[in-house]
Amino acid sequence: MAKKPRIRVLALALFRQGDYIFVGENVNPDTGQVFYRPIGGGVEFGERAKDALAREIMEETGAEVRDLRYLCTLENVFEYLGNPGHEICLLFDGAFVNESHNALDTVLQGIDDGEVLFDAAWKPIRFFQQTDSPLYPDGLLDYLVTQKVNFD
Repeated sequence: MAKKPRIRVLALALFRQGDYIFVGENVNPDTGQVFYRPIGGGVEFGERAKDALAREIMEETGAEVRDLRYLCTLENVFEYLGNPGHEICLLFDGAFVNESHNALDTVLQGIDDGEVLFDAAWKPIRFFQQTDSPLYPDGLLDYLVTQKVNFD
């Protein structure tokens, strides 16, 4: 029997320094297209989103975060690897405890079970306005530019 699709709740780190944001670079294995997404991950039942964000970043990159502050919620409905996806993404501002990670030349690898999931780095917002590489979740670039969420 096929697994019933479900909505995932994610906590994502929208860490910003001026016109730069910290994002993970990923590649869609179906298309080979590079895409970007703030780092973070799934919120488990009974877990607060802030706690999930700190846990996910620690588990995947080994980095500690501080001063997490809720910014907005974005909804992402998509298809990935031929499967439908639906995410409710809670975005938080904050910073890394290790000040060296806040340097604009920082690159952190996201690793799970010994497999590299992504390389994360500071990218200028204008990069996403001038390239075909998408920034997810949907609506994030608009939010960065306007500071408004549009659910239309």
